[in-house]
Amino acid sequence: MYLTAEKKQEIFAKYGKNAQDTGSAEGQIALFTFRIKNLTEHMKTSKKDIATMRSLVSLVGKRRKLLAYLKKNDIERYRAIIKELGIRK
Repeated sequence: MYLTAEKKQEIFAKYGKNAQDTGSAEGQIALFTFRIKNLTEHMKTSKKDIATMRSLVSLVGKRRKLLAYLKKNDIERYRAIIKELGIRK
């Protein structure tokens, strides 16, 4: 499996306040970004996999909502996470 418990803890430790801080917006955005990148790679080889496409679109929507929330409440944290993950251009 591409996403193990250790990998999740590593993501939350790097982008959240600590490894147990799974609810922070930055940690969630980083986790969604990791999953989106993996699903995008899968979709390059399996173009007719509709279930994966649906979950990919759902994840992009969730990440977009979290980014909008973060932008509205704390623009500095928003800019930092965008720069760190390289999401926007």
